[in-house]
Amino acid sequence: MKNEVWPLVHAERTALIEDLTGLDDEQWNTPSLCAGWTVHDVVAHLINTAKTTRTSFVTTFIRARFDFHRQNASGVARERGATPGETLDRLRQVVSRTSTPPAPLDTRLVEEVLHGEDIRRPLGITHTYAREAVIRSLRLQARTPASFGGAKELVSGIRLTATDTDLSIGDGPAVSGPALSLLLAISGRRVALDELDGPGLTTLTAV
Repeated sequence: MKNEVWPLVHAERTALIEDLTGLDDEQWNTPSLCAGWTVHDVVAHLINTAKTTRTSFVTTFIRARFDFHRQNASGVARERGATPGETLDRLRQVVSRTSTPPAPLDTRLVEEVLHGEDIRRPLGITHTYAREAVIRSLRLQARTPASFGGAKELVSGIRLTATDTDLSIGDGPAVSGPALSLLLAISGRRVALDELDGPGLTTLTAV
């Protein structure tokens, strides 16, 4: 599994660096799809998660008094450079890292794909993700409880059907659309809802 995941992660980090290179300060300060975070903040978060090890996760989680939001905010503050250029250099330095917190390895793909869209969509940047990266991210989010950042409870009782790949998850009224749009929608990104269709869509729009 590791041999399958890390090349995908590294490819997405490299692609994001390419998309960020040349952006001006105003673009770096654009609000991302993550509430309260700018593009610059999300990039800093990706640097922090790329550096996170099993030991450092436990240490910082305890320091944050077992609050994931406080832990993430601390990581952003720690890794955000004084300038966008400094932050981008820090992202370049972690491209090939293979460290991970105590979580399923596919969470590394969720970080890169989901936060990649958190950054790109507000900037009007389009990117074609590896299909395997999106599929693995969608499957993981659908089976992970909300308390750990997933959507297991949200998608319970509906069927997610990707129209651009052979993938169907769950049972019940269907929600259909591109796999990436499904991933965004179940992860709380309402920007993708108009790219989906089906009777199960009311479940996703009710939250």
